[in-house]
Amino acid sequence: MKNVIVIYYTQSGQLEKIAQNIAKPLLNDQEISVTFYNIEMEKPFPFPWPKADFFDAFPESFLQIPAPIHSPSQDLLNKKYDLVILAYQVWYLTPSIPINSFLKSDFGQQIIKDTPVVTVIGARNMWIMAQEKMKKSLIEANAKLVGNIALVDRHINHISVITIVHWMFTGKQTNYLGIFPKPGVADEEISNSSKFGEIILKYLKSNHFESLQNELVANDAVEIRPFLIEMDKKANKMFTKWANLIVKKNSSRQTWLKFFNIYLFVAIWIISPIVYILHLFSIPFKTNQIKKEKTYYKQV
Repeated sequence: MKNVIVIYYTQSGQLEKIAQNIAKPLLNDQEISVTFYNIEMEKPFPFPWPKADFFDAFPESFLQIPAPIHSPSQDLLNKKYDLVILAYQVWYLTPSIPINSFLKSDFGQQIIKDTPVVTVIGARNMWIMAQEKMKKSLIEANAKLVGNIALVDRHINHISVITIVHWMFTGKQTNYLGIFPKPGVADEEISNSSKFGEIILKYLKSNHFESLQNELVANDAVEIRPFLIEMDKKANKMFTKWANLIVKKNSSRQTWLKFFNIYLFVAIWIISPIVYILHLFSIPFKTNQIKKEKTYYKQV
């Protein structure tokens, strides 16, 4: 009997659906025992998000400062797992506070130590640098990353900004104004994600994961958009400055968060289109770099 644990944190329920669909083939196999662990914060984050709380989560999210979480049951801790499926959201270009808090906890490190891990990302679109941070956290926990699946909103950047804001601040995954697409990962893509579970199951039974990521990639588990890599890297540099500034401001924190809100608006609606145009002009001169980055970020 193989033991698998599926770890996730969800607010809207979307990531839970993704995790359940990927785990379906494992649940249907009598030789596999699957345990689900939903991370619970001691102080829960609200959903839908009040705007002030949404921005207040920025510095601690980006700087990967953990917050207290409830310990899983002793039965869960007593098991030794053959595979961890770690599903996470991206908050401010970084693994979310709940998943980061789990990875830094003693019991979290106990669960994943010396264990193969498949990461599953549910994000708007930018996840590359968040996964790089995840890789570092897994190394620090002595876990072995063997696979990665990234499910994203496929709509163009500015459309997905509008729809995700509607969803996060109202709690409604609906067509904003009746004309915009539904926010988040498409329902069809979530349903079809069980194909990744079939692939994972095959490698789990063989006890060899060396070629797992290659097969996941061949089945569209990861899509790389060069412009988003560039934006992700640039935004991380700016977020580093903002987060380190704001986290030191106690009495004036909310004022600085308002300034950050203004900066984010300008960055998305003014700077980003300019960077995109420059990116298009630079493509002929960066062909080899783009090819290398796409190859690297598809792998683990």
